[in-house]
Amino acid sequence: MKRRHSMPFGAECLESGGVRFRLWAPAARQIELCLIDASLIDATTSAWLPLEASDQGWFELVTDAAKTGAQYRFRVDGAKAVPDPASRFQPHDVHGPSEVVDPNAFDWQDAAWRGRRWEEAVIYELHVGAFTRAGTFSAALEQLDYLADLGITAIELMPLADFPGLRNWGYDGVLPFAPDSTYGRPDDLKKLVQGAHQRGMMVLLDVVYNHFGPEGNYLNAYAPQFFTDRHRTPWGDAINFDGAGSRVVRNFFIHNAVYWLNEYHFDGLRLDAVDAIIDDSSPHILTELATVVRKSVEPDRHIHLILENDSNQARFLRRTEKCQTQGYTAQWNDDIHHALHVLLTGEGDGYYSDYSDRPLNQLGRCLVEGFAYQGEASLFRDGKTRGEPTTDLPLNAFVSFLQNHDQIGNRAFGERITTIADERAIRAAAAILLLAPSPPLLFMGEEFGAETPFLFFCDFEPGLAEAVAAGRRNEFARFARFNDPAARAGIPDPDAASTFEHSRLSWDDLTQPAHCQWFRFYRQMLKLRCQHIVSRLSNVCAIKAHYELHGDRGLSAHWEFPDRSELTLLANLGTTSLSGLTSSASRIIYASEGVDEIDALQGTLPACSVVWFLEA
Repeated sequence: MKRRHSMPFGAECLESGGVRFRLWAPAARQIELCLIDASLIDATTSAWLPLEASDQGWFELVTDAAKTGAQYRFRVDGAKAVPDPASRFQPHDVHGPSEVVDPNAFDWQDAAWRGRRWEEAVIYELHVGAFTRAGTFSAALEQLDYLADLGITAIELMPLADFPGLRNWGYDGVLPFAPDSTYGRPDDLKKLVQGAHQRGMMVLLDVVYNHFGPEGNYLNAYAPQFFTDRHRTPWGDAINFDGAGSRVVRNFFIHNAVYWLNEYHFDGLRLDAVDAIIDDSSPHILTELATVVRKSVEPDRHIHLILENDSNQARFLRRTEKCQTQGYTAQWNDDIHHALHVLLTGEGDGYYSDYSDRPLNQLGRCLVEGFAYQGEASLFRDGKTRGEPTTDLPLNAFVSFLQNHDQIGNRAFGERITTIADERAIRAAAAILLLAPSPPLLFMGEEFGAETPFLFFCDFEPGLAEAVAAGRRNEFARFARFNDPAARAGIPDPDAASTFEHSRLSWDDLTQPAHCQWFRFYRQMLKLRCQHIVSRLSNVCAIKAHYELHGDRGLSAHWEFPDRSELTLLANLGTTSLSGLTSSASRIIYASEGVDEIDALQGTLPACSVVWFLEA
């Protein structure tokens, strides 16, 4: 089976055997195609062909001089040679030539795959480069049986868009259609996606539509209309989604979304930090993108769009009267992570300050309603209100997690929760998230209690690398622990190769009894989720739910499903035994180690323990 997404820009292979090249360059007078002799290390130009100018800044050329595998650049006004912004592959990184790729050259073997329903989602977030020793798509493919055995149903890949250098989190990508060559070729990525489908797992991809990275972005040289100084973001001028020329810009990113879903057969996208996407026009770019995506895939495919949105805008998650997804399937729920993190560690710096006063209450609200912040004032944000009401939203619209790349990597030393909190408390928190109705997300290695850090790493050119390292260290100046410049100097250099190497997973840990015990725990919990929870979430919008607090460390939560089954959680996240956690249920499906069943039925739990009841 062949899969190809046709685009109005970039290099498109024609049935006639030639290639059509098309570039939007409204600030250029002349564009030439530079075909490269790939056999020469210095990529000497072997041909210069002018593109014909047309209306509204477009330049186009159809030629038989280029074939599949040809490498090329565009030359702007007889001077700067740049890669194709819609390049499908960059064999020599972001500053090098682009390569003509024919999507029809790959023969897909997963024609029967239609995806999985969202309520079945158990998400495993991974960074391709740090997931295995080899750090490639092919190496990740070899781990798929392990993930399927664990109980994972959806793999989420951190961004793959071509970034500068050999290592990066992926959020500094500058060529959003080209999977980074560090990980392999496009066909290697397709084999990874296909391999996951053959094992019954979805594959989701992180995409970044709020900014371009600081190195390798040449758009300002010929299409400055991609950006606007009317809006500002943490990365500088915003992407132009609502000004003059924005129609092409909007199409560029909408095509990118459809491209990954159709040409690469991804099952969904996670859009990074959409609160930094500023659009004063109507419809909002997020609304238009979701609408086009859902019209551009087969109606019987399960496609999932997930947001990261610090603003907690429930409007993007609304369902129809029949509980069908209209735009976005779910959002990463930072609130539940932050509340749990404060409960487990006692930390209250930075954004954790919004959760330091009543974390247990906020945890309970997340479990039964979704967001903790639904319009309340945020002290961390200088008293500004944050969030919108989640009324009528299903709980599967909120992705829960105890760890992810941000919450580990944004720490100065990239510590995982297992190195900074009590093991019993971590196990109790994981048991809460893995059996609650909201879909859980694991970060790579979490399932075996990995202790390797996940640090912030990059590989920028000289000058920029030093500035990024200094900026990274200065970010922590507001924390008491790093008030002293000497203390900040000890924060690992993001650009050092050793920082990346220390972030690689250590699979040898699985030979050690303690890590094997963690793995057995996670696999048991995911098996219980599959057996008892998933079937009750199908097409369920409204679940009657409530929670109660018992002191400052005791919590009970209760969910009533349309099939009349009832799920009840009793949790003691304190360091001493707790009584009074009443429940009318009697069938225990899970209890923490050390919990006496009779005591649990009477509402008494030891420190750092949970009990789950299910009455069918």
